[in-house]
Amino acid sequence: MHRREFLALSGLTAGGLLLPSFFGNAIAAEQLLETIDPALKKRLADDALSAAKAAGASYCDVRIGRYLRQAVMTRENKVQGVMNGESTGVGIRVIANGAWGFAATNELSQAGVVRAAQQAAAIAKANAKFQTVPVQLAKAPSYGEVAWKTPIRKNAMAVPIKEKADLLLGVNAAAMAAGASFVNSTLFAINEQKYFASTDGSYIDQDVHRIWAPMGVTVIDKASGKFRSRAGLSSPRGMGYEYLEPDPAERFELPGGAVVYRNAYDMKADAIAAAKQVKEKLMAKSVKPGKYDLVLDPSHTWLTIHESVGHPLELDRVLGYEANYAGTSFATMDKREAHFQYGSDKVNIVADKTQPGSLGAVGWDDEGVKCKQWDLIKAGKLVDYQTIRDQAHILGKTESDGCCYADSWSSVQFQRMANVSLKAGSDKLSPAEMIKGVENGIYIIGDGSFSIDQQRYNAQFGGQLFYEIKNGKITGQIEDVAYQIRTPEFWNACAAVCDQSDYRLGGSFFDGKGQPGQVSAVSHGSATARFNGINVINTARSLG
Repeated sequence: MHRREFLALSGLTAGGLLLPSFFGNAIAAEQLLETIDPALKKRLADDALSAAKAAGASYCDVRIGRYLRQAVMTRENKVQGVMNGESTGVGIRVIANGAWGFAATNELSQAGVVRAAQQAAAIAKANAKFQTVPVQLAKAPSYGEVAWKTPIRKNAMAVPIKEKADLLLGVNAAAMAAGASFVNSTLFAINEQKYFASTDGSYIDQDVHRIWAPMGVTVIDKASGKFRSRAGLSSPRGMGYEYLEPDPAERFELPGGAVVYRNAYDMKADAIAAAKQVKEKLMAKSVKPGKYDLVLDPSHTWLTIHESVGHPLELDRVLGYEANYAGTSFATMDKREAHFQYGSDKVNIVADKTQPGSLGAVGWDDEGVKCKQWDLIKAGKLVDYQTIRDQAHILGKTESDGCCYADSWSSVQFQRMANVSLKAGSDKLSPAEMIKGVENGIYIIGDGSFSIDQQRYNAQFGGQLFYEIKNGKITGQIEDVAYQIRTPEFWNACAAVCDQSDYRLGGSFFDGKGQPGQVSAVSHGSATARFNGINVINTARSLG
């Protein structure tokens, strides 16, 4: 689990005794399938819009949301905790006298939303006294009454808790039978029921589903006292429970023996493989520091993309408006104008809020902008950033990119990353074929620890599994590996990307940003990629 995910979920370590605010109020499992009456949402939205305009707002948007979160946590043969959380309310954002104002209420009544709209307008007018430049809001079409839903086949919220617990305990038992000393597994499910209305004339109803099944396997060598661990190779997805019911036809094996599915996750098979691979870790030799050609699996590359491309190309970071969680960005506006060589000609990176199965997939963002795909880096050159409605004019754009999101009805929406992905290569190339061309390299699977500087220019990344490559062949596992990068040097060292048949999604289920902090979910896709001459350090070296 990454630093931001730990911060967002640190309360979970109490084994279910404490309910983090992220989960909202505890509710019974059967309440997870409830929804807000559609007629009530429309009526409340119209009441809020009318009240805001009457209070002097030139623009208003209303978000009526019911946010459902569930977590089932296990360790070995025990269920550690079950959490069902629900949070429902209304967030109202306005522009008055050229400034933003925001207020929220959990009172789903005409009186409640009218008070909140009036409060938002009053806050905007107060803000306007100190604002030197009025908000410039890019236009958004009037979509009328429209709807979008994550195309799930099986609602995870409808699956009984017992079935989920039995799945996780079965996974744990399989890992223990394969030699694990300790194992923990968790299942997260999220459903965001969001209704958006604005003075632009849009009424947008969306039903968003996400799922994640992380786990960790540890093996202890009793003779030496050494222990090693591996996290699961699952990728959180914008899918239903079908994600955990893999189709055998989609199964394929990676070099080194790990088994993956493109659009599903066989949790039990991964647990068994993890136990065996961790045993191998205990026997693995420590890496010799130096320059290596790296072959990076998509289960690893997603985090490198996230930290060294996704965040640096958020326009609020570029402009210095946002500096929480590792700073601003080295990719300043002048670099776009100069078509900065961000990477080699093999590097084509797109932002996409529509990609099926991705964590960030929605029909419209949280300020009523229809989502799309667009280029960020093309043939290695920086060509664009990610923008929202009040930033579009800065880049000379007439419309937003649709990157606005709030993690709750009670949080104000602001710029969040789209799904940012490295496009697969156009030439036929498999991971096995890529490895055959490497003389001295390391094949890395899974994400691990990371460190990034305040402008996302210098970084360091670990992983889960490391395989030594000598003269085109994998010779066995090694350990204590981390690689260091300067962002443009790293991406310019990209020598090859495998074809579409190897393309897979990774992602972050709880990505933190902002102050007060909010979490969002975002995917990053890629095929296996090769980077030549990257500096590798030994993380276990003696410090003297």
